[in-house]
Amino acid sequence: MVKRAVFFLSDQTGVTAEALGHSLITQFPGQSFREMTVPFIDSEDKAREAVRTIDAASKNDALKPLVFSTLVQPDLRTIVRDADGLHLDIFDAFLEPLSSELKQQPTVTLGGAHGMSDIDAYMKRIEATNFALANDDGGVSRDYDVADVILVGVSRSGKTPTCLYLALQYGVYAANYPLTDEELETGTLPDFLIEQKQKLFGLTIAPLRLQQIRKERRPMGNYSSAQQVRFELREAAKMFRRYGIPHVDTTEFSIEEISSRILDSTGVERRVRP
Repeated sequence: MVKRAVFFLSDQTGVTAEALGHSLITQFPGQSFREMTVPFIDSEDKAREAVRTIDAASKNDALKPLVFSTLVQPDLRTIVRDADGLHLDIFDAFLEPLSSELKQQPTVTLGGAHGMSDIDAYMKRIEATNFALANDDGGVSRDYDVADVILVGVSRSGKTPTCLYLALQYGVYAANYPLTDEELETGTLPDFLIEQKQKLFGLTIAPLRLQQIRKERRPMGNYSSAQQVRFELREAAKMFRRYGIPHVDTTEFSIEEISSRILDSTGVERRVRP
């Protein structure tokens, strides 16, 4: 089965086009796609090169590619519209009705949707990311009094990527702590976590999924055994109930969904907006 080509075109990193485009195509589970990002299209030559690439995919696949574009400059947008694909211009879709309602013409601002146009927001993201890295997996730097949220759970339940996403997207100071065998056996949290109980949020995961993840990292030994995995998850669940720690099962959720559920449940304020 030929996978339909999907292109994400941008004059910056392509993150915005990827995020919106991916959220749309995932609504069609029966389809197969191959995704390609073409960032930093900031000249007519680069725009024409993107058109040639899209046209080649259309010819080779005998399927019209999907083209998600966040190009800001009108001349570049005009060029890529000639590509042999279904062109979904995100700025055309939203800016024109916004301009009509607000009775104001939009300014052409490169990078305005990608963070660097707002240095303060950029620095907040960097500071939050540094905090997440310093306080990863119960690291030495336990600045938990500064944390907005502290994720707790067994090893490989999704704590680190979720903390980094919260930092990079929202500037949230997120720390994480892996529950140890000793803590799981006694059902007792360490004192420094109990002192911050109002900031704790638990992550859990289905046993089979956790075992699969652990085997990819360390296939041999007790760490990835079914018995050990079931023990850790069972005792972690008991601990969450004992201490009244809100939690979410990460098995079926993306990092974006997990993060949104954490923010919704805890009421943690976003320092920046995506």
